[in-house]
Amino acid sequence: MPLEQKNAVTADWLVRGENGAQLVPYVAGRHTGYNALHQWLSVEQGQPFTIGFAAPQDLCLFLNNQLIFKADFSANYTLDIARYSKGMAPVEGKYLLTVWHPEQQPNINTFRNQPHDPGLLQEASQRPLSVRMRDYVNQNAFIVFMLLIGLLYGALRTNFPNDFSGLFRLDSFVRTNALEEGVLVKPIRSLSSLLFLLAFSLTLALLIAAIHTHVQQFQLVNQLFPVSEADITTKVLFYTLLIFVVILLKYLFLKIMGFIFGLEQVVRLQYREFIRSILFLGIFLPLVMLLYLALNTVIPGTILLISNLAVSMVLIVTLLRVFSVVNKKAPVLNLHLFSYLCATEVIPLAIMLKLIVFNF
Repeated sequence: MPLEQKNAVTADWLVRGENGAQLVPYVAGRHTGYNALHQWLSVEQGQPFTIGFAAPQDLCLFLNNQLIFKADFSANYTLDIARYSKGMAPVEGKYLLTVWHPEQQPNINTFRNQPHDPGLLQEASQRPLSVRMRDYVNQNAFIVFMLLIGLLYGALRTNFPNDFSGLFRLDSFVRTNALEEGVLVKPIRSLSSLLFLLAFSLTLALLIAAIHTHVQQFQLVNQLFPVSEADITTKVLFYTLLIFVVILLKYLFLKIMGFIFGLEQVVRLQYREFIRSILFLGIFLPLVMLLYLALNTVIPGTILLISNLAVSMVLIVTLLRVFSVVNKKAPVLNLHLFSYLCATEVIPLAIMLKLIVFNF
């Protein structure tokens, strides 16, 4: 018989049986409709019992049917079970841990035992129901990528000064005829165009990786590309490649939709304005990353809000700019054109906002 583990969470999860009176072993793939999972824990008082886990918003933890934790937002958390077991009466020497979510089955695979670190835990009297401490990842990778972004933009300014000036001057951004100047008139496959897009993709990818501090919070990417939590470099590179490919494929998407709607004449103008807007607005994203690196450990909630607003502003302002420019060529109030813009701009925007901003 294996020795009973004390102050440790195990893989022995339970669910309520069909009659609801007994707990039966949880079987992955079979018990998919259960929003509550349970585990009996042996707690040795006086010793730390720290667990870490990824929690979507509204995930709740109960100990002996008493609420001890509720996730106010999606993040990675740490919790000392031993603290909350004080004053509770054990049942035959054990405590029943319950993990429950109102809308989905909790991801119990993220629950793990952690070495005790008093610096990560706050006094129980300060936060009786929720521990809002994130597992802060090592920021060295973010700093290295920030330096790389700075070098990349510096190289672009040195080697393509006319293109750089044409893209990032405010007066060029507000002039419609600037779409016929500089890098915007070059084929998208030109070296300068690809490098500017790569710089933007890397910048946006870095900010998204900072927002999604742990990859399992981004459920779509976790299903398509199971990246290790700790490998921030892999996450950033993957996001960069994904953003870069999506931007390039958008032109093909616009060509197809333009052919379907019979609006091929606006495709080139629409795509140029899209490229100009995201590149111009993307130059400000490194400032948000600097705020993240400087203040995320102090005011994580505020920094998360600022980061989400920055990404939202880039996407929404780009959408408004595209509508404005296309409207000068053909009235947007035309129902046919309006439907086309909704299909090519509004719906993709809603999807991106859902995946990036409202995923928390």
